[in-house]
Amino acid sequence: MDKQAYLQEIMRVIENGRFKPDWESLSQYQVPKWYENAKLGIFIHYGVYTVPEFGSEWYPRNMYIQGSREFEYHVKTYGPHKEFGYKDFVPLFKAERFNPTEWAELFKNTGARYVVPVAEHHDGFQMYQSDLSHWNAYEMGPKRNIIGDLKTEVEKQGLVFGASSHRAEHWFFLGHGKEFDSDIKDPIPYGHLYWPSMPEPNHFDLYSPSPSKEYLEDWLLRCCELVDKYQPKIVYFDWWIIHSAFKPYLKLFAAYYYNRADEWGTEVVINYKHDAFAFNTAVVDIERGQFAEAKPFVWQTDTSVARNSWSYTKNNNYKSSTEILCDFVDIVSKNGRLLLNIGPKADGSIPDEDRRILEDIGSWMKVNGEAIHDTKPWKVFGEGPTLIKEGQFTDYEQKHFTSQDIRFTVKGNSLYVFVLKYPEDGNVTVKSLGSKHFLTVIKDISVLGFDEKPTWQLTSDALVLNTKTVKSDKPVVFKLQLE
Repeated sequence: MDKQAYLQEIMRVIENGRFKPDWESLSQYQVPKWYENAKLGIFIHYGVYTVPEFGSEWYPRNMYIQGSREFEYHVKTYGPHKEFGYKDFVPLFKAERFNPTEWAELFKNTGARYVVPVAEHHDGFQMYQSDLSHWNAYEMGPKRNIIGDLKTEVEKQGLVFGASSHRAEHWFFLGHGKEFDSDIKDPIPYGHLYWPSMPEPNHFDLYSPSPSKEYLEDWLLRCCELVDKYQPKIVYFDWWIIHSAFKPYLKLFAAYYYNRADEWGTEVVINYKHDAFAFNTAVVDIERGQFAEAKPFVWQTDTSVARNSWSYTKNNNYKSSTEILCDFVDIVSKNGRLLLNIGPKADGSIPDEDRRILEDIGSWMKVNGEAIHDTKPWKVFGEGPTLIKEGQFTDYEQKHFTSQDIRFTVKGNSLYVFVLKYPEDGNVTVKSLGSKHFLTVIKDISVLGFDEKPTWQLTSDALVLNTKTVKSDKPVVFKLQLE
């Protein structure tokens, strides 16, 4: 690919479109209705880093840090780094059991509305056919266009296809390999998997050291190529785009992507973390965490079925499906959506535990999905004693919800009441629905998925509900039909 010609084409699209590369122009952006209505997506961390099945998706970085668990494991298992480096995992990444049709059907049955596979992680290996680097899954390893094949099958299922780019962090991700006798040495030619392997900065130093212009232009080209080749309706970015050097390129990318969406006659979403984008120019995402209160704007949580890793390892510490569903309900009640990650094995098979969790969620969604998708937050998100710690990386510890922890959503004249931990005696008290707070006519109350009609009494202080046969270890949903 002629990189300069491609850069000129990017500028031409921006010049001719309604979005310009400045925050004022980009603030014209509006979140699509399809994304507002879709509350559940599937994230997929799948790449060369799954081959060792050890540590996490940060194995490529950590294997070059002397004294780390990954370093010691690598030497013991594969030998010295100068003889077997990260690049030598590529031929072992074969994806021989990768079945995109099976994946897409599983995601559909989970109740998800969108799917976001990692197109390129920090390791720099592209999971799609690319004209910018030969280090991609179409030319090496499995020799399959993983992203392209998955897009085809996901869209056959009627799901929205997105893609994530973690390329920004590649600037430093393999840099520790230059600190000892490894296979990562200078000079590294442009386009090589190991380029540029620079020293690792303080991740939240937003000003220095700065990536080079050549690297930033390469980042922009890769992002735009991903858009042009695969037309994802969601582009998700990881955190290091917060660096000040990326700001001009973020504006260029957003203007290009939004203008291209106009050309396609569709509506798209950019997910970002922290304050990488100006507020209201894209959709903010909170990694492994959530907001403590409801927000008037659309937002997203991304988290994984495992606490310790986004990719598959032999020692993944899995959450329960009940825990995930409780967090999911809490997120949706606050105007958020959940992007839930799984980690396939290197051969392309989905691990049994990942599959079981998705199937559990799917069973719950078949019954309760009407209270999730296409809903809006109510005037209060919920009630109860369990406090939600706000911010990223807060879901490593399990929350212990009680029968007093209630969440709400609304759709038309239906108000949905979620009891996060259903009491064994079937007695539920909803304080927010007492007549001193909520004065309207209740036409009917039912329990989604159960035949029993609850008995209920309305007082000034609460709506008191009772059931005898309803039992569940997952959130139970009452549907109130209002006048």
